Amino acid sequence: MIKELKYFIYSIIIILFIFFICKYYFSDSYKKKSFRSLSNINKKIEVYSNKLPILEDDTQNIIEYVKNTQSKKKKNYFFWELIDKND
Repeated sequence: MIKELKYFIYSIIIILFIFFICKYYFSDSYKKKSFRSLSNINKKIEVYSNKLPILEDDTQNIIEYVKNTQSKKKKNYFFWELIDKND
């Protein structure tokens, strides 16, 4: 009997916990607070972005293309032969 009563009390506590959490998060006051904080963050971002210095672009014509005159023959590697020679 005590064991069933203990489980019942635990389940009631868990259900009440979930109920109060849902009640808080779906309330109008929480929605207002969250909207206010988001709008404050947006305002802070705008103010900070206006204070940022703008750097001039110095990357024009920075890439030099080099013409490759070497032949593109692929060298054959004899890996297994190297291992056999070291034994």
